[in-house]
Amino acid sequence: MTLIFNQKMDLGRMIIVLISFLAILIVVSTIHHSTILVSAQFDSTYALNNTLFVSGSATANTKADEVIVSLGVETTDKTAEKALLSNSNLMNKVIGALKESGVQQNETSTSAFSINPNYNYSKYGDKGNLTGFTVSNSIQIESSNINNASQWIDTAVQAGANTVNDVYFSVSEEKLQNIKNMLLKEAVTNAKKKADIVAAASGLKVAGIKSITVGEIGLPPPVPGPLYAKSVSSDEASSTPILAGQQEISTTVSIVYILGR
Repeated sequence: MTLIFNQKMDLGRMIIVLISFLAILIVVSTIHHSTILVSAQFDSTYALNNTLFVSGSATANTKADEVIVSLGVETTDKTAEKALLSNSNLMNKVIGALKESGVQQNETSTSAFSINPNYNYSKYGDKGNLTGFTVSNSIQIESSNINNASQWIDTAVQAGANTVNDVYFSVSEEKLQNIKNMLLKEAVTNAKKKADIVAAASGLKVAGIKSITVGEIGLPPPVPGPLYAKSVSSDEASSTPILAGQQEISTTVSIVYILGR
């Protein structure tokens, strides 16, 4: 009887010891899991706070290498047919003279054409009296020979052109792309220098890059040249001054740097 009782006592102790051991394991596991979560949160906060936002910029001045000249002929007559015939004759002379002066066929195109009636409202009020028709025909010259723009305007006026609408200078796509690539490199270098200065002053150093955002390229609008105010005779004629000038192109980058010790 005593033996049986002792066996039951030993079994009960074993069960208590086993339960205690399992409880200890559960507590240790919970503490370890909490430590991992806290550590992960700390690392995330550390990475977020140790970044530096810097913007870099670069600018270049360049000379235009393309010119756009818009000029034409305007004629008026009592009938649309006569006005058109007169206009066509003059425009053909202008185009022929421009070709002889070196303008290529693929450099010219018609930019505008119109036939409009003319009315005299002084005697007939709102109704008006038809007095004739005006025909306007304009062509556009787009070329990389910017030094010839002045000569072409003079040639066209002497051949019969009586309107010069616009003279614009611009940068060709190929040249612009080369400048863009150069400016992007300079802007990134500019941003890195700023980041190094700020990091060093804070006792840190640049350890890497988190993100880069490229800003819009600041392109110059076409630069207008002076308009030809009047036609002159060949005896009075002097070369029309047309100057391309300088154009400014700029760009920016925004970089988020990762800092370390």
